[in-house]
Amino acid sequence: MKTEPPSLSSGNAFCTVNSVPRAFSENARWNCSSVAQGINRTGMDQLCAVAQVSKRTAYQHFSGKDDLVAEYLRRFDPDVMAGVFDRTDLTPRERLLAVFEVPTSGPEELTPLCPYIAATVEIHDPEHPASQYARDYKLAIAARLAETAREAGAPHPEQLGEQLALLLDGASARTRVLNAESFPTAAAIATILINNALPTPPWPQKSKTTTA
Repeated sequence: MKTEPPSLSSGNAFCTVNSVPRAFSENARWNCSSVAQGINRTGMDQLCAVAQVSKRTAYQHFSGKDDLVAEYLRRFDPDVMAGVFDRTDLTPRERLLAVFEVPTSGPEELTPLCPYIAATVEIHDPEHPASQYARDYKLAIAARLAETAREAGAPHPEQLGEQLALLLDGASARTRVLNAESFPTAAAIATILINNALPTPPWPQKSKTTTA
């Protein structure tokens, strides 16, 4: 997956923040080691301490932690993997496969857990703003996959888009659970799904040679 996410190696949505309103984010450097315990166990006091801003400043921009988490997710990837889907140097089929490329920063780095999944696992309220942003984002990913599948000539683009979206989320979660990279396997499965879903191009016809 070629999204350019902030460092989320601990798997929660509080690891690095550079997506909050400017007045707050200029000093926001939330460190994974400081808030690795996750959303529910991290309070505003700790967040403000790590970000080096006062609680008064934080509450000028956010009504509370729930509001802050929702804003983080809203701003995390507003263009929905534009770095993959908007590429003009790739064919639609290649863009579908590029979604599963591993975005690691080094050979020892694992693909970080999707922050929308991480947040939703901890927030059990489907009406929570963060849950709603996560749901909207996941639907948007499936829609962009379906749109690209349609461009590639898939007769059932929505079905392929949903299959690839499910595979993408599964690879993200499995990587975190096993602490081992699952995206290469997901890419191999995606190749099979895509090849089966797309029409086979006709073989080029060999020109017949005539003899006098």
